[in-house]
Amino acid sequence: MTAALTVDLVTELAATSPRVVVIGDLILDGWWDGQAERMSREAPVPVVEIAHRRFAAGGAANTAVNLAAMGAQVRVVGAIGNDDAGRRLRVILEEAGVDTRDIIETDATDTIAKNRIVSEDQVIVRLDDVSSAGYPASVLADVADAAARAAAWADAEVICDYGCGLLSAEVLEKLASREQRPRTCIVDAHDLSRTAALHPDVVTPNADECSGLCDGLDLDDRPGSVARCREAIIEASGARSAVVTLDREGSVVLGEDGSTHRTYAHPAHEQQASGAGDTFTAALSLALSCDVPLALAADLAQLAADIVVRMHGTSVCSSADLRSELSPSDDQASDVDELSAAVAEHRASGRRIVFTNGCFDVLHRGHTASLRQAKHLGDVLVVAINDDASVRRLKGPDRPVNSAADRAAVLAALECVDYVTVFSTDTPIPLLEQLKPDVYAKGGDYTPQMLEETAVVRGYGGTVHVLDYVESHSTSGVVEQIRDRRPTRATEPG
Repeated sequence: MTAALTVDLVTELAATSPRVVVIGDLILDGWWDGQAERMSREAPVPVVEIAHRRFAAGGAANTAVNLAAMGAQVRVVGAIGNDDAGRRLRVILEEAGVDTRDIIETDATDTIAKNRIVSEDQVIVRLDDVSSAGYPASVLADVADAAARAAAWADAEVICDYGCGLLSAEVLEKLASREQRPRTCIVDAHDLSRTAALHPDVVTPNADECSGLCDGLDLDDRPGSVARCREAIIEASGARSAVVTLDREGSVVLGEDGSTHRTYAHPAHEQQASGAGDTFTAALSLALSCDVPLALAADLAQLAADIVVRMHGTSVCSSADLRSELSPSDDQASDVDELSAAVAEHRASGRRIVFTNGCFDVLHRGHTASLRQAKHLGDVLVVAINDDASVRRLKGPDRPVNSAADRAAVLAALECVDYVTVFSTDTPIPLLEQLKPDVYAKGGDYTPQMLEETAVVRGYGGTVHVLDYVESHSTSGVVEQIRDRRPTRATEPG
């Protein structure tokens, strides 16, 4: 196995395809987006008109889908209710390639669901549907039995305890007393003292959870404080080693051999992201299941977490995302076939695909505003730009001012843009037919009825959205200024 954080390592991990079982609280995450333009007459609260709803795997289910996206074979053990939320969550897991045979379905409780109402990137309220009744003893016994069966199959197990009642004292006792366990055990728990009897190989507390194990951290020097609390953290958690995550300050690795390693986060602009800790645990577990050294596994986990915090909502980091981050291409325009495969992978992970197109010859703030609007309509934004020949056909022989390669590079550098591709036809209809984005976004100088693309998009079940930005004549003055600055060709004498 490669001993450095490289594209080759990510490729090898996916090719190894380790078997990992995830045991824990399964949650359905909902993100309901809409506009809040007025206040309610019933109470001093905003009225949010929901435009679309997106659902994703949360909790242990989020760890499972991240593991699958990075290349692991994954089985998940947990419980859901016999309800719409449970059925939706099972479908999300299965579409992500996760084996759901060990999920226990019960009429006794509802599926845990956490729905966030969002407007203009602001979470207005979160609605948690969590049963206070607890799980019946029969369900807990079935969960323990399923965990025992899966342990005989797995190379590694990840135990995710979010305090929702599934991992009761009785279940944890049965897990601790199993005759056969996977060779690697990783625990991500709110209260690591409860899982200490499992004697995990690695625990992954966050700052608050770590603080509870060692009577508080020095807020002025959290990384140093974690290192000084090594003995208390290891003793209280019963673990051989620990990786303490400190959000914007990265993480601190406390190795079994007494070593300390630090990872460094690359903070993003504030997004409505959730579940980065699950992604961190997933990537760490993937690497450890393939016998990658703990420090290197933590570096990979930090990279995966950095990727998802740049995304909206509960998101997934794939093997392709990791490879792209480690080896960004000089050619920022994606090949259509590669783009199609990437879009399919995103869609399988429950992400909403938004597509827009244009020449984008002289980029200005109107363009960037429209692209930000487009990104807010979903999770992944694909921008298709006309090649140089089609720009000339559309705008005249003196255009484009900037080549397709330069335009693609500038667009790819924008945080809101996920993929850029180049097309040579006068309309992007062939691309739309191949990619089938959920939303087709276009500037406000059009109406859906004016666009040839509308029939195609609606034909496969997509929606057409008109942006506020109006393109007409907005670049003409800028283009003229650029032309005026161009050097004129010297006239040959006589």
